Amino acid sequence: MVEQCLAQIDALNPKVNAFITVLHAAARSQAKQLDAELKAGHYRGPLHGIPIALKDNIDAANIRTTAGSQLYEDHIPTANAEVVNRLISAGAVLIGKTNLHEFAFGGTSATSFYGPVRNPWNLAFTSGGSSGGSAVAVATGMCLAAIGTDTGGSIRTPASHCGVSGLKPTYGAVSVRGIIPLAPSLDHCGPICRTAQDAAVVFNAIAGYDAQDPDSSEQARAADLGILNQSCANLRLGVPRAPFFDLLDPAVATAVEQAIAVLRQIAGSVQDVALPEVSAAGIDAIIGAEEFALHEDSFLHARGHYMRQTQHILAAAQKVSAAEYIRSRVQLLDLRRRVDAAFSNLDLVVLPTRRHNPRTLESALSREAGDASFDPESDNTAAFDAYGIPALSIPCGFSPQGLPIGLTIAGRHWAESSVLALAHAYQKQTDWHLRNPPLDASTAVPSIPALDGRFQ
Repeated sequence: MVEQCLAQIDALNPKVNAFITVLHAAARSQAKQLDAELKAGHYRGPLHGIPIALKDNIDAANIRTTAGSQLYEDHIPTANAEVVNRLISAGAVLIGKTNLHEFAFGGTSATSFYGPVRNPWNLAFTSGGSSGGSAVAVATGMCLAAIGTDTGGSIRTPASHCGVSGLKPTYGAVSVRGIIPLAPSLDHCGPICRTAQDAAVVFNAIAGYDAQDPDSSEQARAADLGILNQSCANLRLGVPRAPFFDLLDPAVATAVEQAIAVLRQIAGSVQDVALPEVSAAGIDAIIGAEEFALHEDSFLHARGHYMRQTQHILAAAQKVSAAEYIRSRVQLLDLRRRVDAAFSNLDLVVLPTRRHNPRTLESALSREAGDASFDPESDNTAAFDAYGIPALSIPCGFSPQGLPIGLTIAGRHWAESSVLALAHAYQKQTDWHLRNPPLDASTAVPSIPALDGRFQ
């Protein structure tokens, strides 16, 4: 498996730019050790020998962690992130570090010191972000699973755009210790895989309480894999149409309604519902204040080491007042206490992961070179980081341009088992997750006039 993944990386990474660092020698060494353990009768579980990639804001000891930024070009951590310790303990093979939107500050993965990540379904389009490299690596078979982070949609947006399954767990379910933070109040870590079933296996390996992580929850627990193959006939589904179905691209609307029709045959009931309103300004204030607090010194003394869009974001973040931040944090905590009440008469909700198809790299780079501050890539996803509840994006169709469309399934706090079970049931009835991008070593890479020459 490791050799096959490395061969895919060698053939396809020049096309899509999913990896910043590839661990050829280390992965082969790990694989040989794990082969020897199997022969000796030591089986670590379902991840034994499975090649997994890490988003390059996740520390792995003695391996460069860049966060997609020149600022961290030579940053080599001395210890593993907790998720890495858990993956290694479970027998996973670390195959490389994946490209991302610089410091996870955006939703396209176009803004990276190491060049933009390209969508494997059409190389002229963005992959989504900020975990774009992780989703592309999975979609193209360069690894069997990848780990991403999600603060405003950074697992689910690229999963949607690349036709794979991405889980943002409950806030505090997976330790973020050893991960370069964006906004600790909203940061999540989770798996990106081909299927919901695979996501469940990886989630179970990395979930759990970490006493050294102040944001880890003592309630953290694994999903019940036993329910994945049980009937979902008793599940009550809600469809939160406002605001999540507003201004949908027609292809997205069609695909999602068709997916809901399939779910009507699987679940016990489907009804329109409402979720608590989330203040976009409040989320922006929290992210702005926390990201600037974390980057203040380096931004003030090494501003030129950030990409232009990141500089603009941090300059705007500098203006968030303490009062704005405190009010927004109080609202966030209140929202997380109240959201489960919306599930009093239902179990799960389903909605479009993204309202629109991915933008072209040309338009993304042109936009990000300007002073635009609103991030439309988070318009349907950021609410679930604020709620802190589990949300999973799975593929549910394609646009007329052949680009994947994602469906989100979400539930109350700690409902990962039910979320994954419904997704697995849906994937047994459909084949969207089985389709592969039309990409091989002969595929031509389109030129992008807006792209900086050093990335060509």
